[in-house]
This record gives sequence, C-alpha cells and structure tokens, in this order.
Amino acid sequence: MAKRAENEQPQKAFGWAARDPSGILSPFHFSRRDNGDDDVTVKIHYCGVCHSDLHILKNEWGFTKYPILPGHEIVGFVTAVGSSVHKFKVGDRVGVGVIVGSCQTCEICEQSLENYCPNVIFTYNSTDHDGTNTYGGYSDMIVVHQRFVLQFPENLPSDAGAPLLCAGITVYSPMKYYGMTEPGKHLGVAGLGGLGHIAVKIGKAFGLKVTVISTSPKKEDDAINKLGADAFVLSSDPAKLKAAVNTMDYIIDTIAAVHPLAPLLSLLKMDGKLITVGLPEKPLELPIFPLVLGRKLVGGSDIGGMKETQEMLDFCAKHNITADIELISVDNINMAMERLAESDVKYRFVIDIANSLSPS
Repeated sequence: MAKRAENEQPQKAFGWAARDPSGILSPFHFSRRDNGDDDVTVKIHYCGVCHSDLHILKNEWGFTKYPILPGHEIVGFVTAVGSSVHKFKVGDRVGVGVIVGSCQTCEICEQSLENYCPNVIFTYNSTDHDGTNTYGGYSDMIVVHQRFVLQFPENLPSDAGAPLLCAGITVYSPMKYYGMTEPGKHLGVAGLGGLGHIAVKIGKAFGLKVTVISTSPKKEDDAINKLGADAFVLSSDPAKLKAAVNTMDYIIDTIAAVHPLAPLLSLLKMDGKLITVGLPEKPLELPIFPLVLGRKLVGGSDIGGMKETQEMLDFCAKHNITADIELISVDNINMAMERLAESDVKYRFVIDIANSLSPS
C-alpha cells in the first residue's frame, strides 16, 4: 500500500492542495525529503499564481495527478544547504521556478536548456527521481537540487518579483531565441494578462515599439498609461484590426484560451514571427496561406533553462521590471482561482505564504 503523502519523506511540510478535478484547494499535510549533499532547503515567503496552476488543478490538460499542490513562482530564504553547495548559504533570498530537476547529462541539459530535457521534473505534478510526487509552492518549504535554485537580485521585491520565475522567463526566452529584441522594431503582445503585461515591460526595455492586441476595450488605458505600451489594437473591432495590418515585426501570443490565429497573422509584415506561449486546452486552427504568401513563421517556446532564467532575473532587476500584483492570503486562494478563470486580476495573484500559511 502506498504511503500517505505526510509519511513518504522525513521532513513534515504543510500547504494547500486539491484532491479532485473540482480544483478546490484546502489544507494539506505532506512531507519533503531531507536536504541532500546537492540540495538547498527554502522557507517559502511568496508564491505567484500562474494560469497553468488553474489548468492543472482542474485537469484541463488531462495529466493531473491528485492530490495536486501547485505553485512554481517561489521566493523564499535558504534554511539549509548540502555539503556540495557553494553558491548559496543559509539566509540567502532565492527563487524556484517551473522546474526542479532534469537528467543533467543529456545534450539538451549540457546547453543549459533543462526545461526541454526529456526527463525534466516540474516543480509540481511531476515524479521526482525517488519516485515520489513533486509538490509546489503553495506550501511552507521546499527542498531543491542546487542547479534549479536561482539567486534573487537584491533590488527585486520578493512579492512582485515572484511571477518573473514563470511569466517573466516565458516571454523573455522566446524574445531572445527568435531575435525579437532589435531596438525600434514593432512587437505586438496578444492578450494582456499575467504574461502579456510583463511582455510589454520587457519589450520596452529592449527598445521595441510595443502594441497591445486585446478583445477588451477596458484594457486600453492600462496598456498605454500604466504599462507603457505605445499603442493598442482592439482585435474585436474589424476597422481597428484592418488599420494595423502588415505593421508588426513580431507578435508574442500569450492568450490561454482558444482563439483565431488568422487575425494575428494579418498584422505581421513579411517575414514576421508569431510566437505562441499561452497553452490553450484545445488545438488552434492554423491557416497556411498567410504563412506562405508572407514568408511568416509560427513558433512556440516553453519557459527557459536555468542559465537564461537567471539572466532574465538580472535583466529585470537592471530595468526595474516587476509584475503588477494583487497580494492575497492563502485562505483566499479559491476565490482567486475563480477570478483568474474570469481574467479578473491585474495582473498576477501572489500568495503571502509567510504571513498567512499556518498548519491547521
């Protein structure tokens, strides 16, 4: 018979988890492994709430393993380090993002692209090297191999900096890889949510002209006056859309729901690039004519490796880029999930773990 989660490992831990596809979270006693030679133990202070947390809680992608304890935008303080750990010490402020393990030996890992390793271990809803389930950051502490721990820059706030560990790297990595960083070029950001609002800020820091593309007219004021976008295109208005045809060099598509790609492709110039990072739960329809007739490219990207994630944090610290957040206590997490499903947040919930999580 399988051991109960609280007896699987030596260290007692506590968090909030869901037991079934209702996705309702409630207090959960579980356990973490002892700190090994290569491990760093982190007392969690803040954890961001990502849209993928919601998808996985409700098993919308079809591979959730219950009980599920989400959270992969973790900031906290080191409480223990193994004998082989020299980069971190007790008391350091650190981050833990979307992944906590990989094979570390394949060609992909050797390029510091651990996120694409066939044996990648995600921070939650994954199987660890010892065969136990991984549990995420809606909890009091976590034990992580040192390779997957990030130094958190001094001038980044812990709460508003936490979402960079997923949302930040999710938009930074494709912009770097697909060459979407040339100053003066025109970037479209489709969708103004957790990912989109950070894409606007990073795009501006690279020196791009940034246009937000959204179906919601309410977002125009925020896009331009609060986030610093240069322009706004209301994609539900055919006239506005037509005026923007063939004007953009790149579009980063952050929309997490099923949506048409043809209108976005029409906005791209010849040789334009549409990069999608939003992970809708059903396939999207891809019209081929606009690709062929405009030599356009559609690509994807999934977070980033550890080296690039550290680079992104340092870049954001240098340019004072943080997420716009709504700080919540852990007992408000179910209400936050309901609001997230309705896109009713500006623009990222962050759980104040240190001040609100206590075993019951």
